[in-house]
Amino acid sequence: FFSPGFQVAPETKAVMKWLRSIPFVLSASLHGGELVVTYPYDYSRHPMEEKMFSPTPDQKMFKMLAKAYADAHPVISDRSELRCGGNFVKRGGIINGAEWYSFTGGMADFNYLHTNCFEVTVEVGCEKFPLEEELFTIWHENRDALLNYMEMVHQGIKGIVSDKFGNPIKNARISVRGIQHDVTTGM
Repeated sequence: FFSPGFQVAPETKAVMKWLRSIPFVLSASLHGGELVVTYPYDYSRHPMEEKMFSPTPDQKMFKMLAKAYADAHPVISDRSELRCGGNFVKRGGIINGAEWYSFTGGMADFNYLHTNCFEVTVEVGCEKFPLEEELFTIWHENRDALLNYMEMVHQGIKGIVSDKFGNPIKNARISVRGIQHDVTTGM
């Protein structure tokens, strides 16, 4: 998953451990520097290729999750190409991460490959380091989109996998025909 020699920060290791211990199903990473929602994979299957579409087996679900955020965001959903993030308007404000730019070691890819958690990356604004007085506006631009995204946790199939006595089965593998990506049960 990580490049040789790649150092994982202690706080990243702690989040990785946390993700493995609790059966999260949905998360988002918030960044600054653009206005777009990206989805895995962030690392191209062909590392020598830059800006190469690299879909997961759950491509349709990731697009739906990213669109749920983008469509509820007042600026990302604005059709003006002259605004911040305007170069993503024709894509609906979303893009496959590796198609935008490929990088190794991203949490969205880790979550998908090593946990049951689907994560998108939300670039919340074109300022990489916004001023304090801009944070209130950024919060209000993203609040409803975050809530809409969180409601997506109710999409899909959910339930309890149990044995014949009704006891929950931990780490049972769940496969969906046509999707080459299994998930496992929590508790």
